[in-house]
Amino acid sequence: MPRSLFWSLTGSGGAEHAIVADGPGFTAHGTQLAVDPAGYTCRYRLTAGADGGTTSLEVEAEGAGWQRRVRLDRGAGGWRVTTGEEGDLDAALRAAGHPPAGLPGTDDPGRLDDALDVDLSRSPLFNTLPIRRLGLVGAASSTAHRITVAWVLVPSLAVVAAEQVYTALAPDRVSFASDTFQAQLTLDDHGFVTHYPGVAARADGN
Repeated sequence: MPRSLFWSLTGSGGAEHAIVADGPGFTAHGTQLAVDPAGYTCRYRLTAGADGGTTSLEVEAEGAGWQRRVRLDRGAGGWRVTTGEEGDLDAALRAAGHPPAGLPGTDDPGRLDDALDVDLSRSPLFNTLPIRRLGLVGAASSTAHRITVAWVLVPSLAVVAAEQVYTALAPDRVSFASDTFQAQLTLDDHGFVTHYPGVAARADGN
């Protein structure tokens, strides 16, 4: 049975709604809305395999006067990244007092070779991918797991390789760190985030 998950995005003045389904793997599609840095709607569709690793991610972001798309597919030969763009996101960002975003996608997919997971910035759903794959759901305190993810930045949809560290703290809590950022995430019994300090809080009551 698919689940409907809803978060308020406390750090960007927005919200996210996702429909997720478990099976031999994991699938999800969702919509993220945010005010900052320039109002946008972001839609995504995610598929993970039975091993927990991501196999594909499609993301589309749209705001006033611009639209961008990126697709990531992981196969035996590594990651394939394709993009599309209409309008002028940089103009919208400059009008809102922010620096330009640069191009969507990546000029070197080989930098993503070590990544088994993807991450979408500001989205609490995507933390579930490594949390489940690393067996951290319900785990007691354990050593740190250092991983590389294919990180999709929103709203630019640039794709970068990012190092992240996950550590189980208690059956319902994990520590998440990336570069200088660190937070303690609270989880439900299925590994979905219920509280991400400064970023998101579940609002669906599940």
